Amino acid sequence: MARAADDAGLEELWLWEDCFWESGIAAAAAALASTERLRVGIGLLPVPFRNVALASMEIATLERMFPGRFLPGVGHGVQDWMGQVGARVSSPMTLLREHVNAMRTLLRGEELSVAGRYVTLDKVKLDWPPAQPPGILVGAVGPKTLRLAGETADGTILDGQNTPERVRWACGVIEEGRVAAGRTDPHRVVVFTSAATGPNAAERLRRENEAWGHDPGADLGVAGDVDAFVEGTARYVEAGADALVFTPTADEPDLEGFIRFVANEVRPRVR
Repeated sequence: MARAADDAGLEELWLWEDCFWESGIAAAAAALASTERLRVGIGLLPVPFRNVALASMEIATLERMFPGRFLPGVGHGVQDWMGQVGARVSSPMTLLREHVNAMRTLLRGEELSVAGRYVTLDKVKLDWPPAQPPGILVGAVGPKTLRLAGETADGTILDGQNTPERVRWACGVIEEGRVAAGRTDPHRVVVFTSAATGPNAAERLRRENEAWGHDPGADLGVAGDVDAFVEGTARYVEAGADALVFTPTADEPDLEGFIRFVANEVRPRVR
């Protein structure tokens, strides 16, 4: 899939690290090594799973090997899954804040000693920091995490339960966090949305939303021909999305064909 996206000229391919499927870091490394230009994002790495020093080492390694092509995202993780592996914490917000702040410091190549509620480091400094630290994105759903993303991160990842109207609301909450932190630097909003084209596209999208427990009547996702994709993209962009990740439905019969459709037919008209 990564090679197909690279060959077709797509800018980005986004992966994830849901339990208990595949490692996000390993999959991203394979995708980056198999391509020439493609940027690869992970939306997202659950921070309860990962010691911040190890996560920073992995991100630094990929950034040094593939400069400017890795887009790391972090977040709370699904709390039930975190409980299954004994990693659930009583204050996910505190953990995420401590993790992101420590990670950004380490990726700048600075030494860090900190004794937080969850993150404890004693004179930790990466021997091989990246020449240019990658931006760290935070996955967020609720208002507290959205504000935290605005305060601490370089971008926010919104999942597939966001209608264009909810994206607009989320962007407003993110901005509240940025204002509170006095931030004026760029902040990228990446939105995942289910998408289907070809025969029975609308019905397939409806089934996909139902499978995820989403309201089938909500304005979620994109289905249809190239015109429908362009129109759907416009709704999300007008609401504040900087990047729209088209996630094929689980029953997509031709993943490489889907990638070529997005790259060759949708992308030129969106640009």
